[in-house]
Amino acid sequence: MLNKSLRTTDIDALINMALQEDIQDGDITTRNIITPDQMCKAELIAKESLVLSGIEIFKRIFLHLDRNTVFISEPFADGDKIESGSSIIKFRCSSICALEGERSGLNILQWLSGIATLTQKFVTKASPVTVLDTRKTTPGLRVFEKYAVTCGGGSNHRLGLYDEVMIKDNHIEAAGSISQAVNKIRAGLNRQTKIEVEAENLADVREALENKVDIIMLDNMGLDMIRQAVSIIDGQAKVEISGSVTLGKLDELATTGADFVSVGALTHSAPSIDISMNIVAL
Repeated sequence: MLNKSLRTTDIDALINMALQEDIQDGDITTRNIITPDQMCKAELIAKESLVLSGIEIFKRIFLHLDRNTVFISEPFADGDKIESGSSIIKFRCSSICALEGERSGLNILQWLSGIATLTQKFVTKASPVTVLDTRKTTPGLRVFEKYAVTCGGGSNHRLGLYDEVMIKDNHIEAAGSISQAVNKIRAGLNRQTKIEVEAENLADVREALENKVDIIMLDNMGLDMIRQAVSIIDGQAKVEISGSVTLGKLDELATTGADFVSVGALTHSAPSIDISMNIVAL
């Protein structure tokens, strides 16, 4: 079953865009070699260890191309860890459809599984701190990349500018201070809402606390300052660490007492996973 965070309309739009980009009026190589009645079996093989994401989208591509596609073996679901050399899925369909859908299907599966796999590495090293994604996503494809983060065990930060309040440095500069920015938010929304404030130094942390904000994001602070900030906050607000967070830094960051660490690299720098598709005639 497709994850509830992915709407069928979004998935179909992605599939249509990918297939139109690659196929248009048809694969001129395949359609001049293979007859429409030829059938084949195909198998996906993991060429490296991975966390799976996007398998239902992959399946939907082939059902879109050939509604009679049969999935013979599908032992894994999104979020599963898969060892190198494993068979991810086997299916039977029209040979033309298999060849025309191969690249689009693999591109999506390799892209999303790459994000899920990288996320899982961060989640493992960051524990007990919760790993969050950011808005540093591919334009138009955010819902898919954030879905892949959840497959890897990470959590989604705000989806966009519309669903959570985050007061950042430029907001503070425009408003004149953290206090003025917070007051304007509370007056403008006229309702209870969680407020997150970006802090660049300990003075910002103290001002945010004075305004009783819910989350304080420690932006690009060194380890010593992070520890001082967490001590000052002392449970009065949730603490998020942000800015140039790498796998190498997580061992130390995980011991600071912070609640969250946000990582843009999960979506903007995840390498695609190596997956191959082998096709055999019936």
